[in-house]
Amino acid sequence: MIEKKFYGERLRSARMYRGLTLTELAKRTEISKQSISLYENDNNTPDYMKVRLLASELNFPYDYFFQKDSYAAKTETTYFRSLASATKKDRTAQSIKLEYVAKMYEILLEFISFPEMNLPSVDFVGCDDVFECENEAAIQEIEDIAAQVRKYWDIGTGPIKDLQYLLEKNGIIVTGFDTNEDKIDAFSQRTIVAGNDIYFIAVALGNRPEGRIRFDMAHELGHILLHPWSEDLEAITKDEFKARERQANMFASAFLLPRDSFGKDIASYPTDLKYYQFLKNKWKVSIQAMIYRTHQLGIMSDNQYQYLMRQVSKNGWRIKEPGDVSYSLNENIFQGAIDLLIEQNVLTAKEILDLYKKNGVTLYPEDMEELLHLRPDTLKVEEKVVPILQLRKK
Repeated sequence: MIEKKFYGERLRSARMYRGLTLTELAKRTEISKQSISLYENDNNTPDYMKVRLLASELNFPYDYFFQKDSYAAKTETTYFRSLASATKKDRTAQSIKLEYVAKMYEILLEFISFPEMNLPSVDFVGCDDVFECENEAAIQEIEDIAAQVRKYWDIGTGPIKDLQYLLEKNGIIVTGFDTNEDKIDAFSQRTIVAGNDIYFIAVALGNRPEGRIRFDMAHELGHILLHPWSEDLEAITKDEFKARERQANMFASAFLLPRDSFGKDIASYPTDLKYYQFLKNKWKVSIQAMIYRTHQLGIMSDNQYQYLMRQVSKNGWRIKEPGDVSYSLNENIFQGAIDLLIEQNVLTAKEILDLYKKNGVTLYPEDMEELLHLRPDTLKVEEKVVPILQLRKK
């Protein structure tokens, strides 16, 4: 008789995926914290009813806890925006979700030819002090890299119409999760898949306006291009982290609002808030980001900048600007990949779910759809009912 083995690491992963501490899960299940810890470390095995209870509370399929991962994807560093306010628990939950995205991506590679990574080779010196990032040489270095990326991708110097498509076309995978927006705006992660580096960008979904989401994507692109991906970010100092955040912001600003083209646009009315509302429709960037960029380019004085930002605060625009439109991601490459497999009769939705389960990704379809940012019911399996009545033959 073949017995199933319970894997404690799967329980730990499921708990952290749901953003729960040992204490919180113990309280919900009335299983002691000590017992759950023993289960997670494979020092004890829960009985059938306890596994059922844990699976139900964590909203994971029962079989999930008895499977070993068969994927090779390996996650290294994750850059989070708003790291200072996000708890380690918050960050871990989102990082684990992105790991599952990487696993499902790796499985789909057997059937789908995804865009290859197409990033320019960037030589970035940078600085580890947030104040040093403000000097002219540091700013110019980032300006040059932003221009280099635009030239490499051959997108000119005008507004970027569809940033998500541009990133995906060049091998960066974009998805979105429901996160606590007050703590995590966006994050990026590098994963080793089949021996190759794959970069993922995840943005917070909800009521965030288009301008901020686009800036978040560009900010994460800045991390991908400028910063190390082989170290523990918990080990660097707060000043070093702030410097990297500052550099990513500067890159996003220079990349979305190029010095010459945006500078020429704003030069006519650099202190007119009505004019910024007009340009917002063209550049698809927030008014605050454009004001900051105008000041950075030296087109307005310090006093003019401070006055405009006071007006922004007075008008309540720090929270909601004129012309803000809630942003939703386009149907991404995962939706295209799943649709292609189903429409070309390569795999059915059930066969896709079975393939994931065979490789250790045992999640409910709703969770998979959320992780891959799929349309609702993309992976819904319709049970075919075979008719049991027939007409008599005459």
